[in-house]
Amino acid sequence: MDKCRFQGIVVKHRKVGASGPSTALRCIPIPMRVTKDELDPPFEILEPETWRGPVVFNSPHSGSVYPREFLVTSRLDVATLRRSEDSFVDELILGLLRRGHPVMRAHFPRCYVDVNREPYELDPRMFDGRLPSFANTRSMRVAGGLGTIARVVGDAQEIYSQRIPIDDAIRRIESLYKPYHRALRRLFTRIHRDFGAAVLVDCHSMPSTAGTRDERPRADVVLGDRYGTSCVPAVAETIESTFRELGYVVSRNKPYAGGFITEHYGNPTVGLHAIQVEFNRALYMDERRYERTASFATLAADLEMLADRLADIPVQELRPYRAAAE
Repeated sequence: MDKCRFQGIVVKHRKVGASGPSTALRCIPIPMRVTKDELDPPFEILEPETWRGPVVFNSPHSGSVYPREFLVTSRLDVATLRRSEDSFVDELILGLLRRGHPVMRAHFPRCYVDVNREPYELDPRMFDGRLPSFANTRSMRVAGGLGTIARVVGDAQEIYSQRIPIDDAIRRIESLYKPYHRALRRLFTRIHRDFGAAVLVDCHSMPSTAGTRDERPRADVVLGDRYGTSCVPAVAETIESTFRELGYVVSRNKPYAGGFITEHYGNPTVGLHAIQVEFNRALYMDERRYERTASFATLAADLEMLADRLADIPVQELRPYRAAAE
């Protein structure tokens, strides 16, 4: 496959021609002001040859391409910055393409700009210049240093040694955050139009322990459905029962109930369902070396089974509820 060099999205889909299967690239340019070839493209939507159902898998935090301009301003090395990554989660879900499901993934790191936040959750202590009047400066995530532009990674380690220009933050939001959500929203809307319902599985990872103050092991998988408000029970119950059947320890909504994406894309009353799935990193990677372990393939295969189970949910259970009187 030839590599398509441009600043924008790559949408891949498979087609069958006279000489057999081939892969086509549809390039959708997006204006950007990042160094060429660093984030080229900044994210991808990968589409299957044949669609199995209305389910899309998203990995917004697995990006590992760190722009040089960002590394110059950071006081931390790349190994430390990577502690905020959902490393390899995008690779875990790539096999779902052959099961008939589209996959979306970011290539930019979440500590550069976090698309699982409101667009303007900004900490005024971080920036030189006046923040937009509509910026949310008081959220719990901002207070914890984890706004749209993160202040810290890992165990509250400060990313920057000095304030950064507010214009830089706005540029990241305009050139990465907003295009990502426009593309995800278009995909989700198209699935909803074609099937009458859509399910977004937002995939993340979590450290195996909560940190030095709490070394208790976490569950293998944490499901976040905003306490039952972001999807119908059939979605969460299918995911939970599948993982439990496979031997995983599953928790729901604790400690993660779902972030911005789950909250704002899930609207079951109109047939839009979203759920966040957090995987314990010890299941598939060496957390210190940032390397896949032998069990990576096992989890990836189990996710293919999960995708099949989700596709088997009758679409009538996912479509908007209509009262009998109608």
